[in-house]
Amino acid sequence: MQRVAQGWLVLTLTGSPFWLGMDAFLGDAPFLAFSLFGGVLADRAERRRILLVSQVVQMSCALGLMALILAGQVTLGSILALSFLSGLAQAFGAPAFQALFPTLVPPEEIPKAIALNSIQFNLARVIGPAIAGVAFHQLGAAGCMGLNGLSFVAVVAALLAIPRSPAAGGGEASILEGLKEGVGVVWRRRDLRGLVGLALLGSACSIPLVTFLPVFAREVFHAGAGRYSAFLSAFGCGAVLGGLVVATTASRMRRRGFIGAIGLFAYGLLTAGFGLSRSTPLSFAFLVAAGACLMVVFSSFMTLVQTSVGDSLRGRVVSIYGLAFRGGMPIGNLAAGAAASVAGAPVVLVACGVVLLVAGGTVAASRRKDGVVSM
Repeated sequence: MQRVAQGWLVLTLTGSPFWLGMDAFLGDAPFLAFSLFGGVLADRAERRRILLVSQVVQMSCALGLMALILAGQVTLGSILALSFLSGLAQAFGAPAFQALFPTLVPPEEIPKAIALNSIQFNLARVIGPAIAGVAFHQLGAAGCMGLNGLSFVAVVAALLAIPRSPAAGGGEASILEGLKEGVGVVWRRRDLRGLVGLALLGSACSIPLVTFLPVFAREVFHAGAGRYSAFLSAFGCGAVLGGLVVATTASRMRRRGFIGAIGLFAYGLLTAGFGLSRSTPLSFAFLVAAGACLMVVFSSFMTLVQTSVGDSLRGRVVSIYGLAFRGGMPIGNLAAGAAASVAGAPVVLVACGVVLLVAGGTVAASRRKDGVVSM
């Protein structure tokens, strides 16, 4: 909900896709500087406590932005600052979250847990814009921010319901030594290096499709916030469908690396198709299919990462993968926003689609016999 309202608010204040990309960049950029340290912390401290602090900070940012809007004091600078602060909280919370939930299920159920976790995230992407479409028109941007802030109460309650558990025991060395150990594990293993590389490239070139949806809604299809919400919901519906497929086939799925590479190829094709499409029904179809493909891609890659190391190293390895995945987003948003201001959003999406198509096709063609991706 907040993403819908905030994206539209930034576009209304500035009329510029560059600042739309900049807002998304500042929301994700803290991962570039702090997520690796968040991974070290996740292997040393109680992960649930880290998550609680992260959620409270994000709740405060949402309610703070609501207050600024109601007071008539909201500016582009305040939006960007709160995006950065919320991103900083996520930089420490995400590694703890990704390292925590596999410990709540038996090892053989981890692939299903990852798929179900992805489903709940994307169900929010479906339900949120649908509610935001109504809330934005009835309550304005402040209403969306306020409802988002209140939603964190349920998140905190869910975390408090999880029994406390000891730290994973990620060593007693200094923070830098612990970080060096995690980086060394990834660097020495070709499969992990390949997954990290694909995560960086895949996220940088895939995120502009979502970021530029308000631009397409307003400038290509000449519609309003309702169309933007519908586009986001279509993408989220596809992601939920893709997650259901992964969850129901996880125990039988083999060669996850190859499947992920094929999904990346298909996502690139669909991204380019959306960039070229001027048909509303066809564009919705592209978004649904793209959401499903992206779910298959990153569920496959995350399962490989989660199951490749023990619990004492999981926080650090996941944080490195998360740095590539989430770090690619601000890089992609910033580059795409700058390019779109010159060449236009449709051209940028076609270019991103071609890059993903080539990358996915190349990796799939050169796949290893066991299906593990390597660069």
